Amino acid sequence: MGRRIRQRPPCDDPDGRPCVRLLAVLLLVTILLPPSALAEDGAQAFTPCRACHSLDPAERNLPGPNLSGLIGRAVGSNAGFDYSPVLRKARDEGLRWDAKRLETFLADPAAMFPGLWMSMRGIENAAERQALVKFLADPASR
Repeated sequence: MGRRIRQRPPCDDPDGRPCVRLLAVLLLVTILLPPSALAEDGAQAFTPCRACHSLDPAERNLPGPNLSGLIGRAVGSNAGFDYSPVLRKARDEGLRWDAKRLETFLADPAAMFPGLWMSMRGIENAAERQALVKFLADPASR
């Protein structure tokens, strides 16, 4: 019989420690992922939103408010749109949209604003929510 050769798992260095190099490469790939790929994910995540919302500031008369320039804007403040009482209250309290608030909202809109008229249940996938927030926050990504 031949001699048995003991193979190490592909991600172990000679000392048996986990391979840090592979993890570092994966981290770098994730960090250096082209913004266009994230924008494409955000654009795709926005597709169902287009049934009620627009990103074109000139486009009005949709079931939902225009989302152009959403980040930094006061909650429930798009001129000419009839917001639910809970969003008007949030506006009166001075709440503004930022990336963190938007991501929390997208996870479960009704939990954040009970009585909200919007029918979306929320986006469970955190990566999809983050891509959508990035897409909405950065007009250059569109």
